[in-house]
Amino acid sequence: MVESKSEFFPRIGEVAEKADALEANGLLERDDEDRPVEEVESLCMNCGEQGVTKLLLTTIPYFKEVIIMSFRCEHCGVSNNEIQSAGSIRPEGTIYTARIHDRQDLNRQLVKSASCSVTIPQFDLTIPPVRGQLTTVEGLLRDIVADLSADQPLRKYQDENVYTKVQSIIDSIKVILDDDDEETTEPKGPKEKSDRFPSFTVQLDDPAGNSFIEFLGSTADPKWNLRTYARTHSQNVELGIAAPDDVDAELDPNAIKKMAEVVDKVANEQPAGEIKDDEILVFPGSCSSCNRPLDTLMKKVNIPYFKDIFIMSTNCDACGYRDNEVKSGSAISEKGKKIILRVEDREDLSRDVLKSETCGLSIPEIDLVLQAGTLGGRFTTLEGILDQVYEELSEKVFAGDSVDSDDRSNFEEFLSNLKAVKNAERPFTLILDDPLANSYLQNLYAPDPDPNMEVVVYDRSWDQNEELGLNDIKVDNYSANP
Repeated sequence: MVESKSEFFPRIGEVAEKADALEANGLLERDDEDRPVEEVESLCMNCGEQGVTKLLLTTIPYFKEVIIMSFRCEHCGVSNNEIQSAGSIRPEGTIYTARIHDRQDLNRQLVKSASCSVTIPQFDLTIPPVRGQLTTVEGLLRDIVADLSADQPLRKYQDENVYTKVQSIIDSIKVILDDDDEETTEPKGPKEKSDRFPSFTVQLDDPAGNSFIEFLGSTADPKWNLRTYARTHSQNVELGIAAPDDVDAELDPNAIKKMAEVVDKVANEQPAGEIKDDEILVFPGSCSSCNRPLDTLMKKVNIPYFKDIFIMSTNCDACGYRDNEVKSGSAISEKGKKIILRVEDREDLSRDVLKSETCGLSIPEIDLVLQAGTLGGRFTTLEGILDQVYEELSEKVFAGDSVDSDDRSNFEEFLSNLKAVKNAERPFTLILDDPLANSYLQNLYAPDPDPNMEVVVYDRSWDQNEELGLNDIKVDNYSANP
């Protein structure tokens, strides 16, 4: 099976070497069986004549097998290029992030499938899913400039505001590509070009997982990141791997009536003030970003062998603002708790983690220390929280151009170590220190002790109680005069 795959999907380098050898021996045109590229006559949809479609089955290193197609009509000159995945749809969606910091990064190879959307946050630019494409970051930017420039003369007369905004994006991208028309009498050296290069971020979001952006050197590249996520049902429907819901069956009047009766019965039997685990509470409010009305959802969740917590979620449909918080649903603990986990393999990355707002996180092996309050309250996995730490730190270091080169080099080395840790490429120690004992790390051996986890319960110091505001709390006879 491996030999068959290698035969039909050779690496691009092998295809190029074979084509050069055939051309050198004069066999490229004569021996059709040895041609590395298949040619098929195809109908041109522009002029109705016969054109030629070239097919190349190849493998992209560290990615997967793909089919590269190129069509050209010699009669009218129409050409089209496209790429399709030759592998199966991944079980999870993928988000590739590459931070373009210098001109060398423009040469990163990029595979964009038909289900992939491309986002460049610095330009407020999002390219919706269209046809598949095999290009580089520079090629992607040039395509954007060509597409946006095509209708600019018409936009200038129809809507000058839109024309101005689009033109600002085009001008910014041309500065990156160094295509500006400004001529200077003084020569530009390489260092001067690097200094004026504006950093930006390219993000590929593909629910099918068939897109890719190249890393430099290895996956420890600090400017490159891969994150996977579970697809929603609507995304599965769009990809054609799930059937849409039967809406008519769900709207059966009798079923709705019976459901309402059950809800009323449960509501009447529920004691006042008690919140059930499966109950979702809705609190009306206003968005802190745009001040539009919105609802905050809250749900109680019971974590086995720990305690009850409240998960609150806010989502503004008007401006896209989102916020998630996790709060403890129990009384304040009398003692603090420190959890020490020795991570040895990728299985440990799937452990559930509840990090409260008062919890600090540290990894001594890479000198990572997060003070209490960083990232707020989070209920995720160990891999998820390390991904959030990486994205937050990498955004800050690559966002500005004023960072000293030595500091940037040191920080890139730190990010490389952090990436190795979050991919479990080396063992490390995770320490969660929560003075209120509201944080949790899943025990894979529960209810038995976990041999890789140590839980230390300690008495809070006076300074810790003062910082938490506990020294002045009076819970007994608080209504009496002091």
